[in-house]
Amino acid sequence: MVASDPSVLAPLLPAIRDAVRQGRIFWKRHALEKMLERGISRNMVTHAIGHGELIEAYPDDYPAPSMLLCGQSPEPLHVVVAWTTKDAHCHVITAYRPDLAHFEPGFLRRRMQ
Repeated sequence: MVASDPSVLAPLLPAIRDAVRQGRIFWKRHALEKMLERGISRNMVTHAIGHGELIEAYPDDYPAPSMLLCGQSPEPLHVVVAWTTKDAHCHVITAYRPDLAHFEPGFLRRRMQ
């Protein structure tokens, strides 16, 4: 998975947010398992999708383009979502709390390895 300029997928963000507000959201098993392990609620994830900043884009992901969003309230939270235009649904792939070992302060950019 190679990240591209976030602006590549930015036009999809309003449709993703509308889908989430309308309940057109699929929760991948992996996402739900990791959220449970990490103490992350569905409300926290939907809030991050609705109000977070698009920080990475993966337009070539299969089977659908995906993106990394960073929410900041009530705490920093990263959510990876995919968008399927065929059925107009948001797919939550995973959610996690970013750390300073992997991200710069503010959690909007990865640290260079």
